[in-house]
Amino acid sequence: MDLDHDACYRALSQRDSRFDGRFFTAVKTTGIYCRPVCAARTPQAKNVVFYATAAAAQEAGFRPCLRCRPETAPDMGAWRGTSNTVSRALSLIELGALDHGDVEALGDRLGVGERQLRRLFRQHLGASPVAVAQTRRVLLAKQLIHETHLPMAEIAFASGFGSVRRFNEAFTALFKRSPGELRRLGGEDVAVGGNGEFSLSLRYQPPYDWAAMLAFLRARAIAGLEVVSDDCYSRTIAIDGAQGSVSVRRGGANAFRAGIRVSKLAIVPNVIARLRRVLDLAADPLAISRHLSKDAVLAPLVAKRPGLRVPGAWDGFELAIRAVLGQQISVAVAVRLAARLVARYGEPMAAPAVGLSRLFPRPEALASADLSALGMPKSRAGTLSAVAAAVVADPDLFSVHRGLEAAVTRLRAIRGVGEWTAQYIALRQLREPDAFPASDLGLMRALVDERGNRPGIQEVLARAELWRPWRAYAAQHLWAGSS
Repeated sequence: MDLDHDACYRALSQRDSRFDGRFFTAVKTTGIYCRPVCAARTPQAKNVVFYATAAAAQEAGFRPCLRCRPETAPDMGAWRGTSNTVSRALSLIELGALDHGDVEALGDRLGVGERQLRRLFRQHLGASPVAVAQTRRVLLAKQLIHETHLPMAEIAFASGFGSVRRFNEAFTALFKRSPGELRRLGGEDVAVGGNGEFSLSLRYQPPYDWAAMLAFLRARAIAGLEVVSDDCYSRTIAIDGAQGSVSVRRGGANAFRAGIRVSKLAIVPNVIARLRRVLDLAADPLAISRHLSKDAVLAPLVAKRPGLRVPGAWDGFELAIRAVLGQQISVAVAVRLAARLVARYGEPMAAPAVGLSRLFPRPEALASADLSALGMPKSRAGTLSAVAAAVVADPDLFSVHRGLEAAVTRLRAIRGVGEWTAQYIALRQLREPDAFPASDLGLMRALVDERGNRPGIQEVLARAELWRPWRAYAAQHLWAGSS
């Protein structure tokens, strides 16, 4: 990606935090790359090169700064919004697509050839897909080294390395030091808890409306599965047969502190990726706000909540079931039905915590169950069963695929899943920033004109053309503004 050298250097010289994560500064005389907020002495302009991603800097032969720790920068790549294919590919890589697969298989999932995918990565990120995946592993491992007391062997697997040997080789080659030496250089650590829980920071680009996010999660919290306190969200999790729980609370300047307790450390990268998606940490709030503020209706809503995010989902199947339960009823009633579902069909936690005792039911458990006994119309129970059966037949049904239109078409093929439900799933689970459930009654009410006239679906869609490519965020502002 082409970055303007003079503009980046001005941001670097001023240590402007607005550019943290948008680019990285590589210093030719030291072989180190830094965040633009690094406290080290500003190098001369002729001695620096700017990269859009940490992966590009590392692939060019530079190593991460031990002072500003690039692994803790918010994930705010300057490429964002320029290539939907790259965005979807990065989501899959973050969830482990290249840990057990190759670039060709990744391209197949996205509907592009291997060569085209490599070309897009080189164009928008300045690095190959494999380099991006390797950089993610290394930077996550480095963060775990500095922020936990996990043994090195456990860090190797928790960061996605297939073996301790590969982990040691990668660190020695990049830092010219062993992982143990890096830990000694990192200062005081945050200890792992006695129950196996550890915590680490998740950074974001401010502003962030944490109160709004907590309110959204609190209103939808399912008893036994989730707990929302004054400043903390906690829930049970299950990935690849491993159980655990996570909690998130404020953790200092522009960061959350995530507590993670899992029975299998190899799922940690997936856990972190899902937490980032739930909290929408990769959003660019300033760019989104600038765009949506051009609309007279949205402008005051954006001014009131400049850091509003679109809450993501922990699991696609779970969200789809929640969405179907919520069809044409209130959030509170849908939550009560979901609690009955979890209590009856959810597996108990092997190591329960306060308020966290059950997992969300597996698709296999719901596909053959008589769900009408839970107190809902037979048609809705039938849709729940159809969704469960579809996931049993295609476990990747709710993973990132080939675009919004294709995703909606695929979801609508499930019996009982209409346009609203499909768009809502795309908005929260697939993280499609332009997903938009135009038939939502809440959106129509929010767009009532000065005469009290409620717009129809086509009128809502026409109005929403102005909000592209951020219609999902426009919808979130309209919902929040009418609550």
